[in-house]
Amino acid sequence: MKPPQKYQIIYADPPWQYRRGTVPPNRKIENHYPTMPIDEILNLSVPAEDDCILYLWVTYPFLKEGLAVIESWGFKYKSCLVWDKEIIGCGYWFRGQHELLLIGVRGSVKPPPHSLRISSVYRERRNKHSKKPLKIKTWIEQWYPDKTKIELFAREKTPGWDVWGNEVESDIQLIEIEHR
Repeated sequence: MKPPQKYQIIYADPPWQYRRGTVPPNRKIENHYPTMPIDEILNLSVPAEDDCILYLWVTYPFLKEGLAVIESWGFKYKSCLVWDKEIIGCGYWFRGQHELLLIGVRGSVKPPPHSLRISSVYRERRNKHSKKPLKIKTWIEQWYPDKTKIELFAREKTPGWDVWGNEVESDIQLIEIEHR
């Protein structure tokens, strides 16, 4: 593992733990990967520079929790992108077809250059469970080519990015801190 480092870009897809309603056994998230209680996610000590951008994936039932994570990790909410997965999934009030990418900032950071800004709705057919569109990380790399980047809760390595997660060989170690 690398010595402790802080990053200017944090890209995270937490393993949200669903506890609402009754989910048939064949639809449980835990069939795909272990999940984390919200308190553990909130209390992670994220390796963010003083000037940093957070890209945080949330499913629509976890919007409130996602906003709490942004604040707990020391960021301020700025905007979001809607990923239209083109396929209807499960849901309680509505059958979900989208996911949100929340953007939080800390310190002095700028949005992407005006000529590279994209629509707030991105449409790409979903693939295997919880796999995010690679295009998003490609855009982040184009927007911020010289910034240090880490993916939290990563499932695979991406060249130019450090990773942390239980499905990859992590480049760093994160700790849970007591009550923020």
